[in-house]
Amino acid sequence: MSTSFSVFDVLIDRSKMCSDKWSKYPESVIPMWVADMDFDSPNCIKKALNQRVEEGVYGYTHTPKALVEAIQSHLVKRYGWNVSGTHLVHLPGLVCALHLSVRVFSKEGDGIVVPGPVYYHLTKAPLLADRELTSVGMLVENGRWVPNMAELETACAKSNSKMLLLCNPHNPGGTVYTKAELLAIHKLAEKYDLIVVSDEIHCDLILDDLPHIPFASLNEDAANRTITLMAPSKTFNIAGLGYAFAVIENSQLRQAFNKERAGLIASPNMLGLTAAIAAYEEGQEWHQALLQYLAENRNLLAERLSATPIKMLHLEATYLAWLDVSALGLENPYQFFVDAGVGMSDGKDFGNANFLRLNFGCPKSVLEEAIQRIESALETHQAS
Repeated sequence: MSTSFSVFDVLIDRSKMCSDKWSKYPESVIPMWVADMDFDSPNCIKKALNQRVEEGVYGYTHTPKALVEAIQSHLVKRYGWNVSGTHLVHLPGLVCALHLSVRVFSKEGDGIVVPGPVYYHLTKAPLLADRELTSVGMLVENGRWVPNMAELETACAKSNSKMLLLCNPHNPGGTVYTKAELLAIHKLAEKYDLIVVSDEIHCDLILDDLPHIPFASLNEDAANRTITLMAPSKTFNIAGLGYAFAVIENSQLRQAFNKERAGLIASPNMLGLTAAIAAYEEGQEWHQALLQYLAENRNLLAERLSATPIKMLHLEATYLAWLDVSALGLENPYQFFVDAGVGMSDGKDFGNANFLRLNFGCPKSVLEEAIQRIESALETHQAS
């Protein structure tokens, strides 16, 4: 039986679930901030979790062979990327791996190059580790956000630059990098001998007919200098279960990563492992229906906002719209829309306070209500 769009239309009360997303604001505000969808996870995941819970023993658990095989199959089918099971590092989350990578593969005072505005942990990781953050601006080319390549080369060429942190697909902005764009970035990483950490957690959330190309799959050199970070958490809405994985093909990098990880970063959650197997083995039908639903939400949001001063570039991937509200001339855009009943992510956390990030991974009726509130707030603002 095919997955119906109706499953994504269901309103789920998360107010008593200790939800980070739904506990941030009062009931009068629709939360549309953190990257957490308001959809029920696939039945295959719920069934697998129920079966595992019924077994009744929850002791220490190693990574099942079935998960390794499911990941390998998934990467081959979707990206044509053959990965050895020995190259996989299983983790309780992506963020900790990002921070650990910075600390393992650089030292205090080293330069870390990060194109942005970008997901804030890519800039927090260098700063918290006392590294020198070198932020590189992004430009609009052909309606897409891409790194300023001249600026990027200048940053990579600095004598203390050791790492490049990449977000692909880009969050926020939704850019799915083309092979030519990735090769241009790789050329700089190779020229200046930089380790690349590629956050690819949104790779399974491409809304257009575009391929995701893992950075490490570009060529042998890219594979040898890249730590790729992936997870089923955003795609299948299972972030609370704590599972992610890294692909580290270079044995020296992998050994260094695992050595520093030991005793500091826990093994993945038992239920996270169970959910990940179900997601990758049986979640494809639900996944395809989700992508169609999210694309429709994106299109609805873009159409309605096109009649307002808010600018939204076409979003190729993710369910996180990057909204340019600079034309409104607001002193505090974030608070303005919270007061209007829509709680988005503050753009300043990503690097630009003139933007807001809106999560449209929600039932269409919720999105429509949020859009109406935005429109009403704009009408009042323009009339004042």
